[in-house]
Amino acid sequence: MGIELVYALAAVFGIALFVGLVRRSAKKTLRESSRPSTRALAAKPEPEPRPPREQAPDDVRVEHKRNDQARGSGEAADTSQRRPEPDGEPGAEPEPQDDDAAAEALMQGLSRTRGGFVAKLGKLFGRKQIDENILDELEEVLLTADIGPRTAEKLFQAIKGKLSKAELSDGEAIWNEVRALSADILAVDAPPVDVNRAKPFVVLTIGVNGVGKTTTIGKLASLHTAAGKRVLLAAGDTFRAAASEQLEIWGQRAGAPVVRGKQDQDPSSVIFEAIQRAQKEDFDIVIADTAGRLHTKVDLMEELKKVRRVCNKALDGSPHETWLVVDATTGQNAIAQAQMFQEAMDITGIVLTKLDGTAKGGVILGICDELGVPVRYIGVGEQVADLREFDPGAFIHALYSLEETVAAA
Repeated sequence: MGIELVYALAAVFGIALFVGLVRRSAKKTLRESSRPSTRALAAKPEPEPRPPREQAPDDVRVEHKRNDQARGSGEAADTSQRRPEPDGEPGAEPEPQDDDAAAEALMQGLSRTRGGFVAKLGKLFGRKQIDENILDELEEVLLTADIGPRTAEKLFQAIKGKLSKAELSDGEAIWNEVRALSADILAVDAPPVDVNRAKPFVVLTIGVNGVGKTTTIGKLASLHTAAGKRVLLAAGDTFRAAASEQLEIWGQRAGAPVVRGKQDQDPSSVIFEAIQRAQKEDFDIVIADTAGRLHTKVDLMEELKKVRRVCNKALDGSPHETWLVVDATTGQNAIAQAQMFQEAMDITGIVLTKLDGTAKGGVILGICDELGVPVRYIGVGEQVADLREFDPGAFIHALYSLEETVAAA
């Protein structure tokens, strides 16, 4: 009886132990089934496919590529990289001016220069009494003007030597002598430009950046196309990013096609191609732009010499004219620039721009006197018609207009 009781108790204990283990196992399984697995937690959902990117138009992609190249090469983003907006309506031809209107426009364009050294002269000679100190004061006015020291001394010595003592006490006599001497300086002995003496007639424009070279080319193209000539432009400034685009805008407005190359392409090859095309397609005039700034002065001059040689290879005797464009607002620096270019190039003419925006227009006397080169065109405003052929007589009349000078003084 005792042994049977022991066996019965052991059996009951075993069954209870087994039931407890089963319950624990069931709870554990239930908890694990309700918890996500670590593999499921680590897994990332598949991203939804993105819609295809819209393709940019060709011209936008090209512009972006240019901008990326500019940023990669460290070029500064400035206004020179933007497309220009030349004055005047697209395709508008210059309106012809009658003689009176042209004279008035020139008078207005030179108003600031008259308010400079010319006004000082007018004030000096306008005195009721002129004493023996007049020569000293005249010399001071001339030397402080923007005509250059050499030209100032030339004018002073000529006045001193030509006028008698009695005439030196006459303000009007001195004034007339200054006018006459200035007219002699500007009347450089050179034949007029004849664009019909060759076909195509090739004009090479040179000058440093910022003087208005590209704008001058565009205005020249407009003037010649308005006169019935077929004009082709050559974008030879391949080193400045915006130069070709500027020239193309002017070309479109003037009705003149533009031959252009790639960025940093050899400028000579672009101009060579333009001259050849002009011969094949019967153009009357080729106007070529050139670089205005390279790494050193030597590099620039050597490049321009090469351009000149290549022009002659493309068409014997070309370029027929080589015009230096200078900015009147730079004063005596314009004389220094002209001397620098003349050392390397056979300059046949000067284009003086921005005369309407400066009191330093007297620099024209210094350039003509120092270089002995005629001024071909002057810029006295922003419109196409404001680039006008240079007339020494009309210029002297407007510059030394006594009534206007007295008002300016």
